[in-house]
Amino acid sequence: MVSPQNDGSGAAAPVDIALYGATGFVGGLIARHLAEHAPPGVRIALAGRSEAKLAATRAALPASARDWPLIVADAADPAATDRLATGARVVLSTVGPYAKYGLGLVGSCARAGTHYADLTGEVLFVREAIDRFHDTARASGARIVHSCGYDSVPSDLGVFLAHRAAQADGAGGLTEVRTVATMRGGVSGGTVDSLRGQLDTVRTDRDARRLAARPHSLSPDPSAEPTPSQPGDAGPPARLPDGTWTAPFVMASYNTRIVRRSNALLDHAYGRGLRYGELQGCGRGVSGAVTAGVVTGGLGALVGAFMVPPIRPLLDRVLPAPGTGPSERTRERGWFRMDVRAETESGRRYRVRVSGPGDPGYGATAVMFGEAGLALALGGSALPDRAGCLTPATALGDVLVDRLRAAGHTYEVAAG
Repeated sequence: MVSPQNDGSGAAAPVDIALYGATGFVGGLIARHLAEHAPPGVRIALAGRSEAKLAATRAALPASARDWPLIVADAADPAATDRLATGARVVLSTVGPYAKYGLGLVGSCARAGTHYADLTGEVLFVREAIDRFHDTARASGARIVHSCGYDSVPSDLGVFLAHRAAQADGAGGLTEVRTVATMRGGVSGGTVDSLRGQLDTVRTDRDARRLAARPHSLSPDPSAEPTPSQPGDAGPPARLPDGTWTAPFVMASYNTRIVRRSNALLDHAYGRGLRYGELQGCGRGVSGAVTAGVVTGGLGALVGAFMVPPIRPLLDRVLPAPGTGPSERTRERGWFRMDVRAETESGRRYRVRVSGPGDPGYGATAVMFGEAGLALALGGSALPDRAGCLTPATALGDVLVDRLRAAGHTYEVAAG
């Protein structure tokens, strides 16, 4: 193991960013983004279980990464995660499923006062991290920022910007907000494995099933939340007023809860009557209607099949395995767009478009996650003065918006 560089005092100086899980599929993409885009002088380390694999990952990166330290750490070893946390100012974790591998590292960072970010889309993991470590992180000053990739940066920052525009215009709180997602890209084994793990838990644990189903399951105090009905996360194909056909969006059940947590952490600044939902856009006309039907049926069939244990071995043979992902060609041809359509208490309307090039779960996520890490490491006093288990909007806000715009992503706000 190569230790972080010495600061001259005899003790190892913490690196600015430690990327944990660097040898995985998405970890390698994020490492490359950091190597190509981190400003000179930012000290970055690669972390994982195998020194040999870490060295191979580093060797494949641009020359700027040649001297990056390697940190060997096993997620199951509390002493190792403590050393990782105390050896870095920011830890970025791609090691999922997070419910299985992630809580120890969150706790280490919360206790050490080390900022942390991940790519989770697991409601149950985030709820447990909040319950166990939010107060500890607040006391230490650590920002624990969940869901800094396609889960859930575009959704969270899009609604944040709609709120900011309405606030600047004196238009009142947000009431009805709906995001329509369109994208092109592939699916990785890591995403499938996380979905599999959460569905296994809710299938066998009634309390977990109820928690996952609650619209405000990630709120600081769900019992104190306002009680307007929330849009459902699933439903039959439907056509919007502009003619776009929609289907359930696979990430809606998670993204919506992150947005609602942001609102609650900000003392419901978005609006106490906020109703937030997400849909997948499938196009217009007959082809849009057919696509919406296929997406709806396919998503329902996949979730249903995961809930039937005898069928699972068949799914495991055809779905991507953990540690794999879409080809370079698929990643480069991919793209995403999120259209946030917001109404306010005064009747004014706003639209926010969030978009970017690259496969959303991998190419675009590498940009989002890498820039989130750089924001935590370099943002300083420009970041919101807030600690604890946070969301991208509440922890990073305008700093991340500005970094993503500079990195080629679009964040546009318009009235009407």
